[in-house]
Amino acid sequence: MKYLLLILITIVSSPLLAQESIVFGVHSKTAPLEWRNNGVDQGFNIELINRIGQLIDKRIIVRRKSFQQLLKDVHDPNSDIDVIAVVSPVNVDRKLSQSDPIYATHAKAYTLQGKALINNWADLVGKRVAIKKSAFVDVYLSGYPQNFKRVDVDLYETGFQQLINNEVDVVIAESFVARRLLPLYPSVRSSSDALIYGAFNFVCNGKKNVLMNQINDALRQLKLSGEYDKLVNKWFGTGREKVDLTSTQQRMFSVAILVAIISAIGMIYTGFISASLRRHTKALDAELIQRSRIEVEISELSKQFQSVLDGIPHGVTIVNQELQRLWSNDNNIHLLVSDEFYYIDNRSFILKTAVLDVLSSQKSFIADMLFQQQFWQLQIHPIATDQVVILLEESTEQHRLRQANEEASRLASLGELSAGIAHEINNPTGIIVHAVSLFSAAIKDLTPATVHYQKQNPFWLVAGLQPQVAMEELNHSCNTIEEGAKRISRIVNDLKRYAMPHIANEYTQVCLNDVVQVALRLTANQTKYHQITTMLHEPGPRIKGDDQQLHQVLINLIQNACHACSQQSGAIVIETHVEDNKAILSIVDNGDGMNSATLKRITEPFFTTRRNQGGSGLGLSVCSRIIKEHQGEMQMLSSLGKGTQIRLTFALEQQD
Repeated sequence: MKYLLLILITIVSSPLLAQESIVFGVHSKTAPLEWRNNGVDQGFNIELINRIGQLIDKRIIVRRKSFQQLLKDVHDPNSDIDVIAVVSPVNVDRKLSQSDPIYATHAKAYTLQGKALINNWADLVGKRVAIKKSAFVDVYLSGYPQNFKRVDVDLYETGFQQLINNEVDVVIAESFVARRLLPLYPSVRSSSDALIYGAFNFVCNGKKNVLMNQINDALRQLKLSGEYDKLVNKWFGTGREKVDLTSTQQRMFSVAILVAIISAIGMIYTGFISASLRRHTKALDAELIQRSRIEVEISELSKQFQSVLDGIPHGVTIVNQELQRLWSNDNNIHLLVSDEFYYIDNRSFILKTAVLDVLSSQKSFIADMLFQQQFWQLQIHPIATDQVVILLEESTEQHRLRQANEEASRLASLGELSAGIAHEINNPTGIIVHAVSLFSAAIKDLTPATVHYQKQNPFWLVAGLQPQVAMEELNHSCNTIEEGAKRISRIVNDLKRYAMPHIANEYTQVCLNDVVQVALRLTANQTKYHQITTMLHEPGPRIKGDDQQLHQVLINLIQNACHACSQQSGAIVIETHVEDNKAILSIVDNGDGMNSATLKRITEPFFTTRRNQGGSGLGLSVCSRIIKEHQGEMQMLSSLGKGTQIRLTFALEQQD
């Protein structure tokens, strides 16, 4: 009986023993590539190699070791490891037999928060840089030596720990691993765009070349059948990335405690403010009583202040509702009745209307005014039911200082904003563009297989569509994604240019007529629906500047004029001329025009009237910055329904 049992066990287990196996070595803890959860190995690489094993009729055995040990084993013909998944730099092959690319990735620099950004390899010169030994960054650097102090580490985690301990200045790490580590090291941040592009590959033991050919054949079969794309979508699709739930719960709990503490502090602060307000109310009541007592004393002192009012440089006038002058110090009183005295938004000023409005509402009126290129502040205050006091004060200097301060504040805030935003946007945009190029290439390679498979299975559909239509839709979607990513890049570049001053000593002589001709050629597609008239001064006025930046300014102004004009009757006039030793470039259109509120904010960053049509609000902001860098001036006159005139003034350069 015992021998019979042994014979039965042998017969049952013989198919399992007969099936060949592949030992797949893994080391990563990085979702979604490969990691162990509750004792089960899972991830994209593991599921893909298991599917390949099914296709080539081999059993996959997963064995975990350190990364360095796996590299050592895969080079040892007698080791128990057959295949590992590693990253190889683009265009750099490892010495061992490797498969087709599995999935794209990249490596970039990581530093402590507050440290300078790394724009390129030159920024690493002289720094202590942590490199994971034998990783794809190490393989890449073997062919491209750099001028920095290299510090070898066994794991990227070791590099991040050394970074926090100030033992290294920079860690160059692969993106998937870094994304897992960053939540664990909040003082570390991404500091560069991608420095090295690479791809995951399966690498075989040196004596397993035949096995690699089988793996490649199976991998290509999975790609042609579309099963590879399903695996990619499963593990890398939006919202599918695996997270550490324990650390997330801990962070949320910490946030909840912080919110509770802030709420408690807020309640205490609210109580303190309430008590303070009650004290202030009592003090104000006492102050009102005191003011009532001194009103009589003030009336007695009014005659003494009369002489003081007569001596101040600002205009002070008291009138009634019939505009009869009751008292005035006669300073600048002539402005109130001058036709050249108007609101800062170019509306005409009528004194009687303003006085009656103040008397009817019994509210003070304050407005900024213009008179012969001077700024004035007009104040009208009711002092009785039928009397007002009119105050006139010149504010030209204060107005200019306020404008300069506001612009400086915007530039300072935008400079800080653009540095962070541009970096954070460019990172995912670069990944999108890189991924779309991979998808486009994959679609191109899959098209012949689709045609071939459709011939074998005429009723085969892809996403409910005919295969040819589906491939066209996929290609169109890739183009749409790429166009969107490039648009994001253009907006980011505009943002960078707005906050980035140009170096004036690099300017050369530029002919404004040439700028006009180039801009018209580049905007021919937009201007073909409108009547364009050019009046160019000969010889062409020359200024000192950057021709590409001036092209950008005029192209933006022409495009804005085209947007404002109708296609049937739109007319745009572009003129250059010389006036008082100044070079003038003007563009006039008969479009919709702008009201005073829009005209006042038109050069503010991110302000646009075309938000629904895709406007970013950076065009005229960048133009304004470029013109100021060229020591020029931009004047804009516009009225609703009457069109817009923009006049650019530059210092005239003598011809060489």
